[in-house]
Amino acid sequence: MVQMSDFLPAVMSALAVLAAGQAPPAPADPSECATTAAERFGWGEPTRRSDFSDGLPGDWHPYGPEPGHSKEGIRTPEAITVADGVVTISATEDGTTGAMSWHPGQRYGRWEACVRSEAAHGGFNALLLLWPVAEDFPVGGEIDWMEITSDDRQETDFFLHYGPENDQDHGSVRHDATQWSAFALEWTPTAITAYVNGEEWYSNTDTEKFPPRPMNMTMQLDYFPPAGGPAAMHMDWAKQWALPESEPAELSLAPGDPATGQPDDYPDRAPRRLP
Repeated sequence: MVQMSDFLPAVMSALAVLAAGQAPPAPADPSECATTAAERFGWGEPTRRSDFSDGLPGDWHPYGPEPGHSKEGIRTPEAITVADGVVTISATEDGTTGAMSWHPGQRYGRWEACVRSEAAHGGFNALLLLWPVAEDFPVGGEIDWMEITSDDRQETDFFLHYGPENDQDHGSVRHDATQWSAFALEWTPTAITAYVNGEEWYSNTDTEKFPPRPMNMTMQLDYFPPAGGPAAMHMDWAKQWALPESEPAELSLAPGDPATGQPDDYPDRAPRRLP
């Protein structure tokens, strides 16, 4: 039987806080993703994390304004909003959408993000990827560890881009990405592995195909016209882990700086050596 005395320590503690004129501590922000690769494999505390509880952190850098993917549509910072601890990229039928990058990057490491993609009506791909900090694609590689092209968001693709001719290795998984899902990537000197809700679904050990230099994470809602209506993707949190083998990027962006996916046209927005 529960006795009143069982509650006395908590009650007395709360009364002491109020008597001191202090506000009681806020409850921890619950995650939208209950099952993660980090928990399953014991990755420990991340090196960096974003939970968007205070808006968009300065180390996340919206693209643009600039033309969108393949010069189609427009990427604009106005397409990125934060509310209730969730960052959203929204897109409209005319191709107005957004993208943002997370700096500083690294070579080798782990990344995991809790994301949800709304069903689309054609024309919008939802992505989490690693992009070369040096902006030297294709030789710098590209790792698309969550690319969702299906309108119903029931299938997710993996694309490992490599080499000067932009060759690609591909994998896919059936998964309902309209639900909150923890997508993760582990990149070591010997393997690249992707997970969703702690389950492995892609792996590659051909190290000749691995990116040669540091990469940074980006979140993109890319326009592939025509689109039949609006679309959106959401992120509750993102985490990054450095490994003992990790090599930090020498190039980065200053907090709050705009980013670009087109450094030839917008060189002032490309990562650079910071003071």
